[in-house]
Amino acid sequence: MRIFIGSDHRGFKLKSKITGLLRKQGYTVVDVGNHSEESCDYPVISEKVGREVAKSKDNRGILVCMTGIGHTIAANKIQGVYAALCYNEEAAALSRQHNNANVLVLGAKFVPVKDFPKIIKTWLAAEFEGGRHLRRVKQIKAIEKKFFKK
Repeated sequence: MRIFIGSDHRGFKLKSKITGLLRKQGYTVVDVGNHSEESCDYPVISEKVGREVAKSKDNRGILVCMTGIGHTIAANKIQGVYAALCYNEEAAALSRQHNNANVLVLGAKFVPVKDFPKIIKTWLAAEFEGGRHLRRVKQIKAIEKKFFKK
């Protein structure tokens, strides 16, 4: 699994910590930016992560900004990206188990720094449950196909 990670200027410090943590755990991490705390436009980063994640079922993404809201909206504009804004472990687990999310979005302002490793670990370990959730994910994909014309 390759993990593509990105942040805006407000999430840069946290992204750097997350990247180090993931690499220590043996994950292949690709940092697509921002590479400083200099102000940037988050949709550019959301798109970079989203495009890479959409290329393969084996890819995952993590986006970090102040609230996570903007990254979530932007990343979900890319066909094949299912970005979930998670502020705790339970939401992280359910985003994978029930929704098959492939991009985790984190809001640096609203989650204590000590909680991020647990949220990320939970999200990466959780598996899609299928069953009744598969029917719903297929419905989401049908909506996506209706509105995303290639």
